[in-house]
Amino acid sequence: MHLKELTNEEFLTFTSNFKMSSIYQTPEYAFIMNKQKFDSLFLGLIDEFDNIVCASLILIEKLGLVKYAYAPRGFLMDYTNYSILQVFTLELKKYLGKKEVIAIKVNPMIIRNIYDFDENTILKNNNYDLIFENFKALGYRHYGYHNNFEGLKPRFEAILDIGLPYTTLFQNLKKELRTKIRSSEKKGIKIHKGTKEDLKYLYLQTKSKYPRDLKYFEDCYDFYSKRNMVEFFYAKLDTKKFLIESQKLYQEYLDLDEKINTNFINLSAEERQQKLNKKIEVDNLFDKYSKQLVYATNLLKDYPDGIITSSALIIKNNLEVYMLMDGLDPSYKEFNSKQLLLWKLIERYSKQNYKKFNFGGITNPDDKNPKYDGLNEFKLSFNAKAYEYIGDLELVTNNTLYFMYKNSAPIRSILKK
Repeated sequence: MHLKELTNEEFLTFTSNFKMSSIYQTPEYAFIMNKQKFDSLFLGLIDEFDNIVCASLILIEKLGLVKYAYAPRGFLMDYTNYSILQVFTLELKKYLGKKEVIAIKVNPMIIRNIYDFDENTILKNNNYDLIFENFKALGYRHYGYHNNFEGLKPRFEAILDIGLPYTTLFQNLKKELRTKIRSSEKKGIKIHKGTKEDLKYLYLQTKSKYPRDLKYFEDCYDFYSKRNMVEFFYAKLDTKKFLIESQKLYQEYLDLDEKINTNFINLSAEERQQKLNKKIEVDNLFDKYSKQLVYATNLLKDYPDGIITSSALIIKNNLEVYMLMDGLDPSYKEFNSKQLLLWKLIERYSKQNYKKFNFGGITNPDDKNPKYDGLNEFKLSFNAKAYEYIGDLELVTNNTLYFMYKNSAPIRSILKK
């Protein structure tokens, strides 16, 4: 077997037939990262029959004289086959070492465990320990089992099986989530398919928490659109409909309040108390919808064309839908538009016969962290499962340069990524 630099077409053919593919192991992602000042190449291991038995996109970052490589979401191979892992590792090490690449970091899609919403382990990879030991035997350094977002890519992802009727998927949602979805639609939130020009909304909603700029989202849209892999959607508040709904609720509770204020005569003490309790409840709701009516009136006045409240950039790869990025305008969080948006996407892709909906990264569900608990609960409330992967691994490919530069400031910053 020997290592070969693959063409875009050769790599695409291999990945199209590989079961555990990833949007981060595609020619499109290579082109996107080229725009982010990374070099890229596709490497494949060729057997004696000229078949590609494993392959990987390799990204190379230059910082001065230092070159450092990444294999986002790891190599595309059967990790239970030690001989292939061994040969690919040795050949890769020689190949990158000659190019003065000091090391490569990989974070393979090797599942360790899968958990449900209640943190119960529902699947354990029986081959995991053997695979882990094989990596160690070949000189890979494991960066540890990070709980949050310390790694190259998230070590945990929330993934929903959508190969079911969408009506079943909706019933499987948490009851509270179903209520929020219905109320969001009733308040006037509508889902629209956007264009490249609409990506500015996603950027504005994510710029405070995500390091990439608007150009990155536009590059994603341009490159993934060449194979019809990308779609962008946003949720928009119809302020006129919200006002109409608010007027209905205001009138409903006004009429109810007036009705309760009568017929207190000839009631027993117990009945009078029950009616008084009901009046307090109705008064509170009347007050709530009175304020909502004022709010809705002002929104229509200020935003007669509606308000973009949330958004999602979707990448379709084989039978999986991946949510590359989603955003929310926190000023309108109470409309639950992101809940409605994601449900409508799940419904859409389920009807199109996709099998998985990947919500993207979460943190360790078993490690309670107030900063991320809301993120986890939100994504897992769709009845998604938490997939735990092996995490980051590093292979030194040029010992002389690696140890020469490992204590310098540039390399320290790389190794902490």
